[in-house]
Amino acid sequence: MTALAIPVFTGVVVLVLYSAIFFRRRAGEPLYDGPPVYGGARLQLTWIVVSFVLVLVLALLGITTLVSSQAAQAVGASGRAIGSGSETGSPIKETNNELQVQVIAQQWYFTYRFPDYGGVETTHLELPVGVPVEFHVTSLDIIHSWWAYELGVKADANPGVDNQFHATPQRTGSFTVRCAELCGIWHGEMADTEGRVVSGSDFNSWIKQQQATFAEIGKSLPSYAPSYFPEPLTKGT
Repeated sequence: MTALAIPVFTGVVVLVLYSAIFFRRRAGEPLYDGPPVYGGARLQLTWIVVSFVLVLVLALLGITTLVSSQAAQAVGASGRAIGSGSETGSPIKETNNELQVQVIAQQWYFTYRFPDYGGVETTHLELPVGVPVEFHVTSLDIIHSWWAYELGVKADANPGVDNQFHATPQRTGSFTVRCAELCGIWHGEMADTEGRVVSGSDFNSWIKQQQATFAEIGKSLPSYAPSYFPEPLTKGT
């Protein structure tokens, strides 16, 4: 839609500037009413047809995108309602049948911690198909919102709050994560298109690879906690 809007906007601006510059009243020119102008049927018909075609194209694009998005949502069709957030200090529930995933938001990206796998923190998210997942969403700095549309889940990420929700991916495939809360200048770039739902064996291989990749980095990370508070700002020296 932006590709269509930019030429229209540019054309309007150019036409306005052209009219303002070349048809302006010159110094000393008498003020009088111009000759009468009568509408042209051909021009009016052309304008109506062009407008109709543009609206039709935009409608078709919107419908196609909506249908494809609804089809993709089947990846997480059994996602349950978002649970209520809990204040810091509330323990993450240890369950035998749900994979625990902590979603950590910060300007301007998301990371993921897996307490069941030594608290390893990854930059992308992969989930095993058919396994219930309990997400715990929090933030390191300001308010964000973690939105995985294809999984059917969305939750605010607040500093010091452990916001919980559940989903069970039903089939393998990919999903996109976006921030749905205006969070600063690069809010629009806070997205990850590499989320995947994979088989159980592929997930086990992936998580082992992540543990090896981030082993050294993990040593410098803060200790695992249900939620986090931003570091206080210091003024002066």
